[in-house]
Amino acid sequence: MSELIYKDEIFKLVGHCMEVHGELGKGQDEVLYKDAFTVELQRAQIPFARERKYEVTYKGVVLPHHYYADFVVWDKILFEAKAVERLTEVHVKQVLNYLAISKLELGLLVNFGADSLEWKRVVLSRPKPTQMPEGFCL
Repeated sequence: MSELIYKDEIFKLVGHCMEVHGELGKGQDEVLYKDAFTVELQRAQIPFARERKYEVTYKGVVLPHHYYADFVVWDKILFEAKAVERLTEVHVKQVLNYLAISKLELGLLVNFGADSLEWKRVVLSRPKPTQMPEGFCL
């Protein structure tokens, strides 16, 4: 079995999220959880960008609408915060879309809105190039 990607980093981030959830509890607006998470990251001196903008191109044309990732931490983990009753597949698909556009491999989807902190690792699996047999032509 392969090792989890960025296991230690996710452990640290979830710990900071637990701190935020423990302090604010459930029922706050999503933006307050993001603000508190920002404080946690700053105090831990963890490098991050908040509301990172990603352009979407279609056939070489940059589309007028963009994706905004809540956070990108250590320039390698996309962090998406929610404050909902429960996470759904729609939330996971949103993170997968953000990962595809950002070219990042791992996302952390966190829900501060439930009784207990809820979180999911979301990994964008990219197909491995297959080797063609020698002499094979398309």
